[in-house]
Amino acid sequence: MAGFLTREGLQGLGRLCERPDESGIVAAPAFPGLDRIEARFFGTAFAPHRHDTYAIGMTLYGVQTFRYRGAVRYSTPGKVIVLHPDELHDGGAGTEDGLRYRMLYLEPALLRRALADSRGGLPFVRDPVVADAALWRALLAGLSDLEGELEDLLVDQMLAELAAALSRHAGQPGDSAAKLDLPRLDLARAYLDANLTEAVRSRELEAASGLDRFSLARQFRRAFGTSPHRYLVMRRLAHARGLIDAGLPLAEIAAATGFADQSHLNRQFKKTFGVTPGQWRSLARGRS
Repeated sequence: MAGFLTREGLQGLGRLCERPDESGIVAAPAFPGLDRIEARFFGTAFAPHRHDTYAIGMTLYGVQTFRYRGAVRYSTPGKVIVLHPDELHDGGAGTEDGLRYRMLYLEPALLRRALADSRGGLPFVRDPVVADAALWRALLAGLSDLEGELEDLLVDQMLAELAAALSRHAGQPGDSAAKLDLPRLDLARAYLDANLTEAVRSRELEAASGLDRFSLARQFRRAFGTSPHRYLVMRRLAHARGLIDAGLPLAEIAAATGFADQSHLNRQFKKTFGVTPGQWRSLARGRS
């Protein structure tokens, strides 16, 4: 697999980069304004149609081919597809080996709220197939785990990064030079530290910091090197690791550290440390 489709980039996607064994679509739990799917196909999958949303996807296996704006396009593993709302297109596998991809369907109104300059038009990306590591990572935040519900803070992070990347490809200005509001960012970080076991909502972090959710998502990463959602997850995992070392049952640890259930803890722990909590416990015992 070429480009930035590395082991790190695919972490959490499991066997999805392997050849599909049958055709099908799996839909993830919905979030207001967002739909997510994983699709596996052989041959032509979709007749010409339109969406009233952006369709932004990751090709994982095979050749993804589609007709868009008067030309046949091709996407291969590591590439991102960006289809503008209300643009006619079809889709299918370009070879007999089949196709796997994941797609995010994003309502334009939600994207507009995330744009640094919401007064301009929606970003139009002229080339619908792009190789962009930043755009891939932004998508990965929402498409790496289709089993669980999306959390507010993760969606804010993803939308802010998608808006920046799409604006860049559309030739629209960003806000990379905007001044950081460090006192308010510190208030946000302190709130996350004080509520690491809670399901922190975007509106709560807005109230605690005085920053709107998308300004906060953009500025927090620049100030602290990560997003508010990832910061919260890492604090939870650090707490969980201490409880694992202390010998508490894993189900109790998941509940005590703010994860939805043990399966949620397992997925986040392995994505971060490369092993499951149970494997970590065994390794830790081996060191003692």
